[in-house]
Amino acid sequence: MSEAGSINLNGIKVMVIDDSNTIRKSAEIFLLQAGCQVLLAEDGFDALAKIADHQPDVIFCDIMMPRLDGYQTCSLIKKNPHFSHTPVIMLSSKDGLFDRARGRMVGSDEYLTKPFTKDALLKTVVNHARLPA
Repeated sequence: MSEAGSINLNGIKVMVIDDSNTIRKSAEIFLLQAGCQVLLAEDGFDALAKIADHQPDVIFCDIMMPRLDGYQTCSLIKKNPHFSHTPVIMLSSKDGLFDRARGRMVGSDEYLTKPFTKDALLKTVVNHARLPA
C-alpha cells in the first residue's frame, strides 16, 4: 500500500479545472478516496463561477484550456482578494522551465506534471491545504 493510502483529507475542498474529462475523472477518484470534497470545472470561466460559490481549499488548474487558459485563470483567482491565498497548482503535460516560471509569475503555488500519480496529487493537497489539526 502506498503512503498516500493512509492520507486522510476529510472535508478538504479541492477543485480540478481541466478540459480533459479523463484528467478530471482520475483526479476526482483519487481525491474522493482520500475523503476530499471535489469540485470539477471544464475551463476557467466554469471554474471562476464555481470558486465564488464553493470556496475551495486547493485548486488544480490545467494550463492548456480553450477560452481562458490556466495562466489567465490563475491570475484572475490570485487577483481576487477573497481567493488570493487559495493555493493554485498548475497542471501540464509539459515539464518545462518556461511553463513553471510563467506559472510562478501569475501566482501559482506549485506545478504538477500530467499524468500525475495518486501519491503526487494527494501529497500536493497535503502540502497546500490548511489541514485541520
